[in-house]
Amino acid sequence: MPLRMSVFRTRPIRVFALLVGVAFLAVGVLGFLPGSTTRYEELALAGPDSGALLFGLFRVSVLHNVLHLVFGVAGVAAFWSTALARLFLVVGGGAYVLLAVYGAGVGVDSPANVIPVNNADDWLHLGLGLGMIVLGFAGTAVERARGDYPRRD
Repeated sequence: MPLRMSVFRTRPIRVFALLVGVAFLAVGVLGFLPGSTTRYEELALAGPDSGALLFGLFRVSVLHNVLHLVFGVAGVAAFWSTALARLFLVVGGGAYVLLAVYGAGVGVDSPANVIPVNNADDWLHLGLGLGMIVLGFAGTAVERARGDYPRRD
């Protein structure tokens, strides 16, 4: 591929992975910024004692923010391979659905709430997970409609 390749002329599934990855990177960085994170002084390394709230709504900790950053790097890296992009969106989306189930099952103040998550996080994680899975399958459907699937790149 030429170095001057346009991101928007590449496969849609790869662009989806890139955009999701960039969004995760942004959220991970914002979780460390006092302006976007309320009760910043209550930001803990991990566990239910972290009282910091991203946008005043989503419970975060250092671990939670780092996980967003790692997931973001994975999404950006997945841009370079169609197979990795599909894997990132579908499997990563599944992981987020499982995280929503975990969050719904664990008490907010429970020692098992290591990440930590709250009700708003649970709904967001469910929506993100389902959205990522849909993007993974939609990207594949677009490729099939174009006749590009299963060609590898």
